[in-house]
Parts: sequence; C-alpha cells; structure tokens
Amino acid sequence: MPEWLEVMIRTLSAVTMLFLITKILGKRQISELSLFEYITGITLGNLVGYISLDTDTSWYLGFLAVFVWVAVSAAAEFLTMKSKKFRDIVDGRSTILIENGAVIQENLKKERLTIDEFLEQLRKKDVFRVADVEFAIMEQSGDISVMLKKEYQPLTADLLGYRLSSEKEPRTIIMDGNILPESLQDAGVSEDWVKKELRKLNITLNQVAIGQVDSKGELTVQTGTEALPKPAHSNPNDQIKDLVQRLQDDLKMRKQLASNDKDRLEYQEALNQFQAAMHAYQTKKQS
Repeated sequence: MPEWLEVMIRTLSAVTMLFLITKILGKRQISELSLFEYITGITLGNLVGYISLDTDTSWYLGFLAVFVWVAVSAAAEFLTMKSKKFRDIVDGRSTILIENGAVIQENLKKERLTIDEFLEQLRKKDVFRVADVEFAIMEQSGDISVMLKKEYQPLTADLLGYRLSSEKEPRTIIMDGNILPESLQDAGVSEDWVKKELRKLNITLNQVAIGQVDSKGELTVQTGTEALPKPAHSNPNDQIKDLVQRLQDDLKMRKQLASNDKDRLEYQEALNQFQAAMHAYQTKKQS
C-alpha cells in the first residue's frame, strides 16, 4: 500500500475514533474544562497525531495508548461523580477571592492571579468597581462568579413584591420552512392550526425561517426580513392605565429603597394622594 494512502486511511480512522471518544467522555470535554480534562484533551490530540503521521511499524500501539487513556478518563469521571474527595483532588476546589466585600489577597496569590487580571475578569462580568462586589469566587474551570452587594443588584419582581406566573420555554415548531412533528406535539398544537395562523399573517410555510409557540400559545415567526406578528398598538385607555400603574409602581419602589423613615413617609404620602386622586377621577367618570 502506498504510504500516502496509508496515512490517509489512518487519519480518517483516527478522526472517527476521536469523535467516538468525545461522545463517550461527554459534553464536558467541549465545554469548560477542569485540569484533568484539559490534560486529557492534549494527550488524546498528541496520540491521534502520532497514529496519523508516524510511519513506524509500531504505530498501531498508538490505538492501544488511546484506549488505555480513555479507560482512565472514563473511570476518573465516574469516580468524580461518586466521591467528593476524589473530585476535589482531580477537579480542584473553588477559591474565594472576595468575601464580605473584602479582597482576599492570599487567595489571589494562591491562584497566581494578578490584580490586573482580576480586574479584567470582573469587567467581563460588567463589574467596574471592586467596592460593588459582596462575594467573588474562582470556579474549578478558572471562571470567576460574582455576587454584587444588595444595593447594586438589579431590581427584580421579587424585590418589588410582585408574584409572576411561571414562564415556559418557547417551542420551535417551524425551521427553514419545515414543520417539526416532535416539537409540534410537545407544543400541543396541530399542523392545521399552524397553517391557519400562517394564513392570518398572509405568509406561506416556505417563507418561514423560524416559527415558535410561546407559553401563551401564540405563534411568532421570523421570515428572514421581519418578525411577525408585529406588536399591536394599544388604545389610549390602555396606555393611560399602563402609565398610572407604572407611576404607582415607581412610588412603591422608591419607598422600599428609601434610606430613612422620613423619605419612606414622604413617598407613602405621595402614593396615598395619587391613589386618592385616581379614585376621585374614576368615581367622577362613572357618575
């Protein structure tokens, strides 16, 4: 057999084997890697390169080395799932870098992380002032997780005292002009319903690049040039109601975030006056 043909066959075999190995070892091999997984990836790459190009008579021993390494990796991953102690040895432990708002310089030195590198990692988390951070930790993967101080955290519905209904994942039922039967069944709609909704939008199935059904059971589609249906403009009464509600919510929020009792009392009085005025307006309107 010509040497070039042998190298080609061995390379194709090595690529196929590497693909199967990656499937066996799981998705963690292509995501954030631990130290052991990083070593595994480098070693397997070197072994596959040896199998592809080394023309020695003993090149087939590379396959044996790969299978042994895969067995070791699979066993290590199994043990990391079963044993916390073994997981700490192989994957390492998380390191606290900021605790109670104070930077722990000893841990920065332990992770060989300079101040400049640390600030860079914080900026990647949209944090530009260290004083805003309550807690920061370096994960086993080397990524840094950050928790801001409470006063610098973004407002949420829970902080405002609102209780919202749960949101379900939108189901993609149309892709590249084709209906996806499994997703259609998961969304609880029929093909006839989809065609009916598309007729309402005056488009055909072939024009749809992406079609999704949201938690409300509404179909939204992307045609490649625009999104349909477009948001409907509310009538003036609905706009007034929305504006009134936002004003009340803003006063409630400012009251909750007030730093002293005097300000809280002033916001409460303003809220009471506003609600009294709206009640008088509604009463007059109804009469």
